Amino acid sequence: MNSKSQTRPLWESRLVRQALADSLRKLTPRHQARNPVMFAVYVGSLLTTGLFFQALMGAGETPTGFVLAITLGLWFTVLFANFAEAMAEGRGKAQAASLRRGRETVQAKRLSEPRRDAPFAKIPGADLRIGDVVLVEAGATIPGDGEVIDGIASVNESAITGESAPVIRESGGDRSSVTGGTVVLSDWLVIRITANPGESFLDRMIHLVEGATRQKTPNEIALAILLATLTLVFLLVCVTLLPFSIYSVTASGAGRVASITVLVALFVCLAPTTIGGLLSAIGIAGMNRLIQANIIALSGRAVEAAGDVDVLLLDKTGTITLGNRQATEFIPVSDVQPVKLADAAQLASLADETPEGRSIVILAKEQFGLRGRNLHELGATFVPFAAQTRMSGVNLPNRQIRKGAADAIAAWVREMGGLFPDAVREAVDGISRQGGTPLVVAELGKVLGVIRLKDIVKGGIRERFAELRQMGIKTIMVTGDNPLTAASIAAEAGVDDFLAEAKPEDKLRLIRELQAGGRLVAMTGDGANDAPALAQADVAVAMNSGTQAAKEAGNMVDLDSNPTKLIEIVEIGKQLLMTRGALTTFSLANDMAKYFAIIPAAFAGTYPALQALNVMALTSPRSAILSAVIFNALIIVALIPLALRGVPYLKVSAAQLLRRNVLIYGLGGLVAPFVGIKAIDLLLTVLGWV
Repeated sequence: MNSKSQTRPLWESRLVRQALADSLRKLTPRHQARNPVMFAVYVGSLLTTGLFFQALMGAGETPTGFVLAITLGLWFTVLFANFAEAMAEGRGKAQAASLRRGRETVQAKRLSEPRRDAPFAKIPGADLRIGDVVLVEAGATIPGDGEVIDGIASVNESAITGESAPVIRESGGDRSSVTGGTVVLSDWLVIRITANPGESFLDRMIHLVEGATRQKTPNEIALAILLATLTLVFLLVCVTLLPFSIYSVTASGAGRVASITVLVALFVCLAPTTIGGLLSAIGIAGMNRLIQANIIALSGRAVEAAGDVDVLLLDKTGTITLGNRQATEFIPVSDVQPVKLADAAQLASLADETPEGRSIVILAKEQFGLRGRNLHELGATFVPFAAQTRMSGVNLPNRQIRKGAADAIAAWVREMGGLFPDAVREAVDGISRQGGTPLVVAELGKVLGVIRLKDIVKGGIRERFAELRQMGIKTIMVTGDNPLTAASIAAEAGVDDFLAEAKPEDKLRLIRELQAGGRLVAMTGDGANDAPALAQADVAVAMNSGTQAAKEAGNMVDLDSNPTKLIEIVEIGKQLLMTRGALTTFSLANDMAKYFAIIPAAFAGTYPALQALNVMALTSPRSAILSAVIFNALIIVALIPLALRGVPYLKVSAAQLLRRNVLIYGLGGLVAPFVGIKAIDLLLTVLGWV
């Protein structure tokens, strides 16, 4: 499901046919009532339909043909608004259909115990429940969302991300999350299921792209209220015009009363039907554009908020850097043999399933020929890494070994009655200044030395951060590394600021402080420790390669696991706001221009002096009214491509954008009705229909 494959032709015949059918299905009062503007037009269409049948029976207030023409114009206005919404929804449903084709019913090997060699039973994947443990071997499809608890394998996730290159999934770390429907290409994985059938990530994606759970954003709700208010005002005005027209004709004894058909047409032309008919399509299309960028928005609010983001927090490991830090060097203290440091480091890492831990074991083997040992036979107890202690290690019958951040090990050594040598601190500072990550190794109260870990910054990320800076977005790197390491990586990556030695609560506190200062905060992350901060951020983009906790906390999921994708997210959010603003400007200007066509025509019979306002020189009052109604319907169709594709995003200031909107869409909205209504009037006259 890559972005190229999702870029569908706007008027794809299959989508158009489906949208036409859906336009008719949406002609129910229940559906129309969701949009107050179009519901008023819908009621007006029903009213003129009744007047048409009245005219057929010889009791019409105006000629039958004229009433029929107005009625058809109103119904087409409603249908074209339905068509715009159906086209936007249809593109999302096409995405959902492609996802469904990638989902298949598979047989799962459910293990009786969470280990590879445990007995298993083959059951349908649909029968799996949260907590079940399954074995997936090379060539098999992963039966459901889950977390890898044992093993390492390459996985083909093209059914979800569209990327043909396989990814590595392994137990431990932030790359343990797997998605149902993906395929294991090599080796094997033991997976604990984390979602019941129908609740998987793929199921959520399908529901989301179909628009079933899309909620209106605050700005969209505010605009809808404004449009409903304008509609109500025009409705009251048009309702009061009928008795006013009757009184004027009665009092003067001349002229004719404005017909109900004409007043309904007047109301429809003056109400903000253009933006009212396109508003839903604009919102749906915004989410569809995210899908085309391989981003799943779990909230419509997040899409809009992305357009106003001014601070971005990025987790360093796996986001700014590749995430697989590798041990490259053992640096012992002066009185410690290198092999002793390597032996202790390897023992402390034998049960460490992270890429860093495995790289330490491999480096000790390559440099000193040290083989892995069985911790159970040694009577060892592994001490796992914790965000609070920032160290891990192993306890043996006569030994206690720890490895971790320099300050954490220094505190532990002091508790054991030892000293932290200045030479070790200098080595730590030197590694940090060079962009590496130092891990200090200590046994009991004695520091043995330092392990150099090298973290690699992702290619091209510096240029992407420069783009964010041009867009007015401040970037802050958040990492658990020490300040020197963090400063080196921050300088290499090109971020504006950094937060070092960050615990989960520190990230959460920083976001709250920024939000309290009026900033709109976005964050990308992939680890379980990012989940609290992701839940607090205004726009939270979780990497698909990350943990299930991160994906559940975020309101967007990047299927490509590319942290710089936030640039596209921000641009799409800004484009959504720009599109809505541009079409609202056009619609209001368009309504103002239509006054000059329909007001003189509607009341020239009552007030002949109004004929002086017929600046378009339209053929007749009936021609003017009918031309305005036809134009009012056709302009919705003409603007559907703009609503679906969006206004082109421009990196300009708000003042420049406002001027551009007024000049292009405001002026265009004023000019288009004069040209369009006059052209339709000439065509109707040539055809002899008026």
